[in-house]
Amino acid sequence: MLEKFRAKTQDPALEEVRLKRVAIQEAREARQAQRDAERKVREAELARLAAIEAEKQAQAKREAEELEALIAAEKEAAHEALLAEQKAARDARYAARKAAKKERRRGY
Repeated sequence: MLEKFRAKTQDPALEEVRLKRVAIQEAREARQAQRDAERKVREAELARLAAIEAEKQAQAKREAEELEALIAAEKEAAHEALLAEQKAARDARYAARKAAKKERRRGY
């Protein structure tokens, strides 16, 4: 009975089928390795593109913050100028009122 199984395992047709299966498996493994390598290349490219996009966004954010700071500084300067103008007008009114009061006191 054991001889029957040994004879079957030494059959050249079975050996040929086994060799075909091994070749198919090796081809599968080679294709899988190639797909893995391609995937790693794609992932590296995507990571590079993501880094570039993140840098662009960071640059845009910095520019927006600088623009906001510049606008705020301009608004502050305009406000200060308005306050100075209002103070000058108020001081002129006070001086005119005081001069009119002095003139009234002199009686001319």
